[in-house]
Amino acid sequence: MGCFGGIFNKNKVIFIMGATGTGKSRLSIDLATQIPAEIINSDKIQVYKGLDIVTNKVTEKEREGVPHHLLGEVEPDSDFTTPLVEDPLYKFKSRFACCFIWIDVSPPVLFSYVSKRVDQMVDADVLYCDKRMRKIIKQFFTSDYFLTEIEITLRISHVRLLVSWVLFLDLLSGSNKGLVEEVGEIFDPEADYGRGIRRAIGVPEMDEYFRAEAKMDETSKETLLASAIEEIKSNTCKLACRQVEKIQRLKNELRWPINRIDATVVFEKTSAEEADNAWNMCVFDPCMKILSPFLNA
Repeated sequence: MGCFGGIFNKNKVIFIMGATGTGKSRLSIDLATQIPAEIINSDKIQVYKGLDIVTNKVTEKEREGVPHHLLGEVEPDSDFTTPLVEDPLYKFKSRFACCFIWIDVSPPVLFSYVSKRVDQMVDADVLYCDKRMRKIIKQFFTSDYFLTEIEITLRISHVRLLVSWVLFLDLLSGSNKGLVEEVGEIFDPEADYGRGIRRAIGVPEMDEYFRAEAKMDETSKETLLASAIEEIKSNTCKLACRQVEKIQRLKNELRWPINRIDATVVFEKTSAEEADNAWNMCVFDPCMKILSPFLNA
């Protein structure tokens, strides 16, 4: 995340660090809307085009008009593994004024959130089924018979039915596509899971399910899918642990001046309003206090 313009020097860089799912993208955008800044993505999987749900990319709306770089720009099958900057000794720290912010969340709380998040992505597949069945469903709900029934029922309870109809069309449009359907669209039995966007957690784990999908009964498929989902959750939590270990090494062994922000309380809230209030109080406001002297130095 780079700052520029006005009283801000061009060589000031803010690094937002943290494990997967802790809110790095949200914080980056929140800060960038308050100061003249652009965001540079450093997630090695989000740099690829596609799989926006699986890779948890921020949407255009969520970006709040803030310019983003290296986000969904590389072709999915490209081998984009070479480091952008060869700097094993971290010499960049002497060339830029750096401020490091680490969003930390208690592991048990984060793992619970990650598990729920994966379930939500899968639940969005409520209408996921094979393409033939999906076509049949769509044909029925757009048939003359169904539309005639709507006209009759509208006279009785038009508001409730109209809302249900709009929600159903929204689902059919694909706007609620889930993890299973999204991964299914790029499934290729000959694909290399060590290359490109297929390295993303959520893709290799679904391989066995898609290979066997057409040959198994519903009960067996549900069992296989449940196993894949649990593997996705487990691998995501393992990734989070590795990420935290790397940050702790930078802070404790290499003595980087990393500002730790504990966001645990945000993830413990049960309502969106409470979580937003906790975010502003425990994450955003403290970060602005840290950045104020840094940006004005």
